[in-house]
Amino acid sequence: MPQQNSERIIYLADDDEDDRILFLEAVEDLNMPVSVELALDGKELINALTNSERLPEIIFLDINMPCKNGFECLKEIRSKKGALQKVKIVILSTSSSSLHITLAYKLGADFYAVKPGSIQGLRDLLKKVLDYEWKNEKRDMKKFLLT
Repeated sequence: MPQQNSERIIYLADDDEDDRILFLEAVEDLNMPVSVELALDGKELINALTNSERLPEIIFLDINMPCKNGFECLKEIRSKKGALQKVKIVILSTSSSSLHITLAYKLGADFYAVKPGSIQGLRDLLKKVLDYEWKNEKRDMKKFLLT
């Protein structure tokens, strides 16, 4: 009988190359069994999700991207039926606008995080998200913004 892959899959959709590199470094530094798939824009993310044999556990989604922005992706993902509904979505943006945070919540994101200004801040954020116990937790606007 084949062994089940215990490695967790997460996606990052971000058009900024430096941010993608820092994200990968931070995940690697955590030394956790996590595989990261990258999408350079929203359209690429939707195509990857549509064609994937194994869906990610978590999607980290930037807001400002070409082709399809993060809000458009979030809305499309949450409108689909089936297993994709269970994928957790964390908006990871430089914006701390209360309008963006509220819209992300209304569209179905699970958390909103402002991109940290340091690699250590990003490591801490990723550890918090990856260690989070999702099963018994309901979405709550009071807990929605990760700091």
